[in-house]
Amino acid sequence: MKKLILSLAVVGIASTVAFGQKKVVRSAEKNLRKGNLEEAYTEIKTATADEETGAQSDTYFIKGKIETKMFEADSSNTQSTVDMGREAQESFVKTFEMENNDSTSKVSKDLFKEVLPDMPANFQGEGIYRLKNASFNKAIAKYEEEDMELSHEFFALAADLDPNDTSIVFNAGYTANMIGNTEAAKKYFTELLDVPEYNKLNAYYFLIQIASAEDNDPEEAYRVVTEAREEYPDDKGLAEFEIQLLLQLDKMDEAMTSIEKALVNDPNNPAIRLRYGYLKEKSGDMEGALEEYKKTVEADPEFFEGNYYAGAIYLDKARNIITEVNNLSDDEWEAKSETMLKEADGLYLEALPYFTKASELKPDNTDIMEILFQIHTRLKNEAKAEEYNQMLSDKLGENWLER
Repeated sequence: MKKLILSLAVVGIASTVAFGQKKVVRSAEKNLRKGNLEEAYTEIKTATADEETGAQSDTYFIKGKIETKMFEADSSNTQSTVDMGREAQESFVKTFEMENNDSTSKVSKDLFKEVLPDMPANFQGEGIYRLKNASFNKAIAKYEEEDMELSHEFFALAADLDPNDTSIVFNAGYTANMIGNTEAAKKYFTELLDVPEYNKLNAYYFLIQIASAEDNDPEEAYRVVTEAREEYPDDKGLAEFEIQLLLQLDKMDEAMTSIEKALVNDPNNPAIRLRYGYLKEKSGDMEGALEEYKKTVEADPEFFEGNYYAGAIYLDKARNIITEVNNLSDDEWEAKSETMLKEADGLYLEALPYFTKASELKPDNTDIMEILFQIHTRLKNEAKAEEYNQMLSDKLGENWLER
């Protein structure tokens, strides 16, 4: 009989403890409604530590709601605010896991209840989307304050809560890239690639830039470009990226094929024409290269590289002739030098307008000034040669020729 009474007493004590913890959960929820957040938080943490109430999804849902309210109320928007938001996120994730990731359960429906503008409070969600909205608002506030570090932290929290909100995910990647957090930037931009119907072009551009410039990984950049071009075959920017990377990777045959395809759709693109010229020059086809460089200038007279490279081809051809003249035998000199030197001067004359334009486009470039000084000296344009001599003296000192 004593044993029976003792057993009943133990059961009674256990029931009292369990009832007490449930009472704590109810008290936490009541304090949440009253706005007594610190008291509510202390109580709910006690309840999560209990064996019975800590095994119930409702307990963690209430904990997340309290943490969300505390997150909203913290106007300091510091790293500690972010940490509280992450705590709320963990509580909501735990809630969903305890519901076996079943989105149809009552708790899960409340957890993912939307926050609807201009609706009464009892119609508003208090879970995932409330936390997401609060984090988004804090991200915008920090962005306007030009605090990109914390703006990224808040955007990242919002993006992790709702990966289907492509605008927020993009902002998380964009702000990560701004602060040099390339791993986070890659994470969020890559997530966007998996969203159906989303225009992924900007995400691809950022991923290519990060792989190429930040990670110094042209192979990965080329992989991303190839993937992007499958989805956006007519995008001219991607075509230029592809050509640039093929040249960087020394894949000349593929680069030539890519350029020729690109020029079918965009025949007047100076950047692509320039690369076409470069490939021809590298293969030894100097006339073909010159033709392409000249076409870039025809398409865009203000295109610096086209002007410079066209002038350089003429200059090289002229110098090669002069080298040949210097190597002629006495008999050959008498027979050929005058004609050859006249041809060289004609090439210098051809180079002149291209280097003149290049100098106008980059007026502080002393290398081009020196080339123009040499050409005008060669052609006996004494006034122009002196003009460039004065410009170079002003920039490099009077003894610039003795360098």
